[in-house]
Amino acid sequence: MTKKWIRYLLIGLVAVVIYRVFLYETHEVKPLPRDYASIVESDTLRATTEYNSISMMAGSDSIEGFHLELVEAFAREHGLQVAITPEMSLSKRLQGLAEGRYDLIADGIPVTAGRDDSLLFTNPITRSSQVLVQRKPLNAEDSLKYIESQVELGGKTLYVVKDSPAIMRIGNMISEIGDTIYINEVERYGAEQLLAMVAYGDIDYVVCDRSIAKLATDSLPQLDLSVPIGFTQFYAWGINKKSPILLDSINSWLERYQKTKEYKTLTKKYDVN
Repeated sequence: MTKKWIRYLLIGLVAVVIYRVFLYETHEVKPLPRDYASIVESDTLRATTEYNSISMMAGSDSIEGFHLELVEAFAREHGLQVAITPEMSLSKRLQGLAEGRYDLIADGIPVTAGRDDSLLFTNPITRSSQVLVQRKPLNAEDSLKYIESQVELGGKTLYVVKDSPAIMRIGNMISEIGDTIYINEVERYGAEQLLAMVAYGDIDYVVCDRSIAKLATDSLPQLDLSVPIGFTQFYAWGINKKSPILLDSINSWLERYQKTKEYKTLTKKYDVN
């Protein structure tokens, strides 16, 4: 009987130790939002961006992109390394920022009042708008499907990348035209893949950022971008509200850097403004 109680006691003690170790490790590895001083102390800025032709993509022999090169320029001036994680879903990028896994969302987020309660925006970095992408009417079938204005979108299905800022604008258009517009949010593919699907006839309509669509027309000239979906908006990076000094550091740097020849060369390279 005594041996049995000793065995139960030992099992209980082992369980308590394992539980405490688990709690300790969980507490230790759980990231927290960091401000500039903690980032400098760690020597690494943790950023996330969307994988596309504007933000970050694989080139012929390297990884390149406007927002990637811009965040690397900021890091160089401040003696930091950059750990950048591509993430297609905006909601996952926002979640990672809120949880402290990322210090910065380094891609174009529309500066809207709808999001200013969840993150801080840097100074505007680019301007762009959402656009309807369809095939040019080069044959009878495409001529029948061709859209000339927003009012013709009633009953049509528009494909967008999941969490796209275009979704809110399409919702407003539904009220404006008084008809149903179907939205198909795609999580598996990015904007470039959807544009290729339009070009080759797999789907008919995509709504995406004009800058991305414009770059795609270099290799997919059959795409038409003539129907705007929204007004031109300012786009900025996103920062956790617990990182105000990081925000000030980036804004101060942007004010200087955007006046340089290096920045003008970068915007010309990726055709952004």
